[in-house]
Amino acid sequence: MSSPRSGVLRRLRSRAATTAAQLATTASRLTGRGAGGMIGGLVANAIDPTIMENLGRGRPAVLVTGTNGKSTTTRMLAAAMRSRFSVATNDGGDNMDAGIISALLAGKDASHIVLEVDELHVPAVAERLRPEVMVLLNLTRDQLDRVGEINKIERALRRAVTAHPDMLVIANCDDVLMTSVAYDAPNVIWVSAGAGWTGDSVSCPRTGGHVVREAEDWWAVKPLPDGRPFRRPTPTWTITDSGLESPHGSSALSLKLPGRANRGNATQAIAAAVEGFGVPLTDAVAAAESVDNVAGRYSTIRLGERDIHLLLAKNPAGWQEALSMVDRSADGLVIAVNGQVADGEDLSWLWDVAFEDFEGLVVKAAGERGTDLAVRLTYADIGHELVPDPLSAVLACPPGRIEVLANYTAFRDLKAALQKETHRG
Repeated sequence: MSSPRSGVLRRLRSRAATTAAQLATTASRLTGRGAGGMIGGLVANAIDPTIMENLGRGRPAVLVTGTNGKSTTTRMLAAAMRSRFSVATNDGGDNMDAGIISALLAGKDASHIVLEVDELHVPAVAERLRPEVMVLLNLTRDQLDRVGEINKIERALRRAVTAHPDMLVIANCDDVLMTSVAYDAPNVIWVSAGAGWTGDSVSCPRTGGHVVREAEDWWAVKPLPDGRPFRRPTPTWTITDSGLESPHGSSALSLKLPGRANRGNATQAIAAAVEGFGVPLTDAVAAAESVDNVAGRYSTIRLGERDIHLLLAKNPAGWQEALSMVDRSADGLVIAVNGQVADGEDLSWLWDVAFEDFEGLVVKAAGERGTDLAVRLTYADIGHELVPDPLSAVLACPPGRIEVLANYTAFRDLKAALQKETHRG
């Protein structure tokens, strides 16, 4: 049992950590070094390693994870939850320990917590926050140099789910790997949210047996070690082109965000709000429909005679979805690729992306790894010009509508450069 003195020391340490974090965040913003979404959490955690669990204690939490769609799903889920509760969330996309702590500090008076969490960090965050709900979106290859092979992540997430048997799991039954993560969960809601990219789920992650697909159904030819078949569960929530179906009724779904993947993200967000926290279906749908951008993604920036439409893509699955959103009648297309730590330094995934259908568009290859991209476009037989600086690449396109596809840091830096240019007039 801890002594009164140790309890006082813990409170003092927590108070010091909070004060130092606030000062660091304010300094970061005032000096223009950043938005403060990370530095406050880094400082607080260094002073008090227990601060995450202390900030989360007593507050119902939802964790959202997956390779693609975390930020969008979290934004929609937080909007739905705010129809009934006050919410602390990391809407800036900082989804590792420091960003999560910063979000909890900023929303320390909120009644509920809604967080996107990097796949590698889920087990530790779940252990600290004891979430009531976990949303499992999809798993595909991403940043092999940091994350490693995808089956390793599947096993880590499966252990996290097993460690919290009382947690409600909202899982995408169209994704083979996430189905494996949630297959033995006592409390699981299966959602048919779609699976546009299937290149990383051709075999069962538990047995290695081949996965057969037939229309919407899938199954592994080899049974699990205990003899059970491994097959797509029957969903109770489903998204279609006309709307969503659920145990709570049907609803049209008219999103401001483009793409089929975002309709699946919205369905899982709505299911988590309704099934986990009793938010009425109509309120949850309206909240998801109100989201019109996520940290600038899908936004359009006017610069002179150009309307620049920004799309973020970070891995083969994300690029496949983003490619489907590109306006083929646009006046120009800029594809920008960096290879910084935040992007993943291994860009071998470029060869998995189907760039071959951009004939007729004026294409500029840009970014720090623009040369790698240019080689890929050459093999795809796509005419292009290499313009390493993304802003210069945009300005080298004809006036009119310009589509931009960029990975994480290239997107971030170009968005900042465009905003600076618009402020300059």
